[in-house]
Amino acid sequence: MKIAIVTETFVPSTDGVVTRLKACIRYFKREGHDIHVIAPDLGVDEFEGIMITGIPARTLPFYRSKQFALPNRKVKKILEDYQPDIVHVVNPALLGVSGVRYAKKLGIPMIASYHTQVPKYLDYYHLSIFKGLLWWYFRKLHNQAYLNLCTSHAVKTELEEHGFQRVEVWKRGVDTELFHPSKYDQEMRKQLTAGHSDKKLLLFVGRLAAEKEIEKIRSVLKASDEFVLAIVGDGPHRSSLENYFAGTNTVFTGMLHGEELAKVYASADIFVFPSTSETLGLVITEAMASGLPLVAAKSGPTCEQVEDNRNGLLYDKDKKDDFTNTVLRFTDETLRERLVQYARADMANMSWEHQSRQVLDYYKEVVVKEEMVYAD
Repeated sequence: MKIAIVTETFVPSTDGVVTRLKACIRYFKREGHDIHVIAPDLGVDEFEGIMITGIPARTLPFYRSKQFALPNRKVKKILEDYQPDIVHVVNPALLGVSGVRYAKKLGIPMIASYHTQVPKYLDYYHLSIFKGLLWWYFRKLHNQAYLNLCTSHAVKTELEEHGFQRVEVWKRGVDTELFHPSKYDQEMRKQLTAGHSDKKLLLFVGRLAAEKEIEKIRSVLKASDEFVLAIVGDGPHRSSLENYFAGTNTVFTGMLHGEELAKVYASADIFVFPSTSETLGLVITEAMASGLPLVAAKSGPTCEQVEDNRNGLLYDKDKKDDFTNTVLRFTDETLRERLVQYARADMANMSWEHQSRQVLDYYKEVVVKEEMVYAD
């Protein structure tokens, strides 16, 4: 099968979408399929032998820390030359518009996947008035697909409530060999704690943006000197966060990848996840696979992964000081040790292969349906 993937983000960028796509591409390649990726041009033209065709990218006024590719007619020529059996448009918003438009125009079966709660993000940038318009825009794009994938049952319900059609849940995955408690590294812990290795190390991993609500974590550091914090990642909110956390026991590492990131997870004590705007939160599965208990906000996607008082603790975002009080429960080391056992056990049998096989089966299903339509 020839598979064209049109995505708003890919290597060398690093986020949950890219991690999921890389896992799928490796699996498709092992299964003998041909893949061509169309993505913003960030100076990389191949991934493990798979061709990447770059579309000119630029920074946009509303997000200076990342480059985006706008709709481009070049996508039509690429699809015409490649002649794929299916087109997968990942998170259609800008470049993805061309993927949707030209797949339909050329009569190529197309599926789309939804990964980012952009309408919800508007609440954090005082632009809530435009949420209805964005829902209309994304619904119009996605409803042109034969099938739409999303990453949690809660998001599936929300999308269907907003009129999205033919929605299915794309399973979770994680690399349980890379993210493992055995990756604990004493030197890494010393760096992350700025030499305070005896204190309890809170860890946040993710894009540094307003919607992540990272500021909440400072309240814990103010309430108790038993905790220190490491913030891993980068994004448009970084300088603001560095100013906000000045004077606290907080270390900013910037972006980390692969083995280095695995060491970070395994060398921490508690993973904190304040965001309520995620469609899944891949970092949750990475933290759990590394043997970390979590403190996370009660939200649909999070509750599908974190069971309160079993593999982590959930807090009520609408209850004043509940986040701080919930994290402070980890002054009890026996609680942490109990939650760690279940967090790791829940991830032990998970892998990227299951979710990659699932989406490949969807591709085959859509192609067969298209062939049946033409046969009729």
